[in-house]
Amino acid sequence: MDKLIEKISTYNLFNYLLPGVLFTVFAKYFLYIDLAQGDVVLDIFLYYFIGLVVSRLGSLTIEPLLKKIHFLQFSKYEDFIVASKNDPKIEIFSEANNMYRTFTALFALLLLVKIYFFIQQLYPALQKWNICILIVLLLFMFLYSYRKQTMYIFNRITHAKK
Repeated sequence: MDKLIEKISTYNLFNYLLPGVLFTVFAKYFLYIDLAQGDVVLDIFLYYFIGLVVSRLGSLTIEPLLKKIHFLQFSKYEDFIVASKNDPKIEIFSEANNMYRTFTALFALLLLVKIYFFIQQLYPALQKWNICILIVLLLFMFLYSYRKQTMYIFNRITHAKK
């Protein structure tokens, strides 16, 4: 277990594990659902997965939405790669930036789940579809995450070949 914890990068800690823990805590007191399993190892993996889901939600929805409404402005990816080689602090700033995006997604997701629970009270038949709805949403979210990550790799390879 100690070796596993040593291998967790600061990115994984602040963008996956911490948001997963915070979501679980907020879910207990804001949504009245206890996600903790009572087993430390299982809980750590659960927190990590929840944090991963929250992070992907931020990457796939929050970031594009904020770019679309001109709240954010991004440099070209090629410029980011070159600048990161010249200024190593850009990677640190980017990591912090992703953490803020993940926390934004965390609070948005808590509100969306609260709204879903309200809708579920109006339409109780939805309750028997909760797991199916969750699986379909996760399937599409990870499918688009895979696509986005593949494009990052493709762009890095393309840039490296120049």
